[in-house]
Amino acid sequence: MRVLLIEDDQTVRNFVAKGLAEAGHLVEQAADGRQGLSLACQDKFDVIILDRMLPGGVEGLHILETLRREGNMTPVLLLSALADVDEKVAGLKAGGDDYVSKPFSSSELQARLEALVRRNRNEAQPLTKLTVSDLEIDLLSRSVRRGGQKIDLQPREFRLLEFLMRHTGQVVTRTMLLEGVWDYHFDPQTNVIDVHISRLRQKIDKPFEHALVHTIRNAGYMLQE
Repeated sequence: MRVLLIEDDQTVRNFVAKGLAEAGHLVEQAADGRQGLSLACQDKFDVIILDRMLPGGVEGLHILETLRREGNMTPVLLLSALADVDEKVAGLKAGGDDYVSKPFSSSELQARLEALVRRNRNEAQPLTKLTVSDLEIDLLSRSVRRGGQKIDLQPREFRLLEFLMRHTGQVVTRTMLLEGVWDYHFDPQTNVIDVHISRLRQKIDKPFEHALVHTIRNAGYMLQE
């Protein structure tokens, strides 16, 4: 990953840059706030490590607030000797994604950076498909396949299956289904759920060797391999 390191303490800067380089990351360095802000605005980085207290008339929170105001949502990990809770809250409220207090270990810093980059990439790539075993639904084309075989579902059946797949391995109660699939915030005392579950099973379970939709006695339903 490409990392922008904005840190005025040369010892800390060298320590962080060395650790990141050894891990295979590309590191651009800035020793003061003005240079750091200029680099952050001009180039594209996967993550920014930003010291709170910087020389040059441009301190860390100003850089962070400027980036967010201009729509730059690059993940920012704040690095600071200011370790009390109020300082951390101020940094996070300004748009920071994580906060590491000095002193710190190189391994912890790298783990936090990698977690930020993974999260940012996942958010940037919306989920378009859900898969459980050999069952797959495409949320864009609204299509369903199991074992490569196309399955035709009615709109409500599709919503029901999507809800179950988003909660794979979890017990889904009647209330959860009524609210999540039918938008009911009360129980109308009908068998609408039972009917649709039965229809869904006929289509995605009956023609295949093993069932994916399971009834959990006195609790609800669960989709699992």
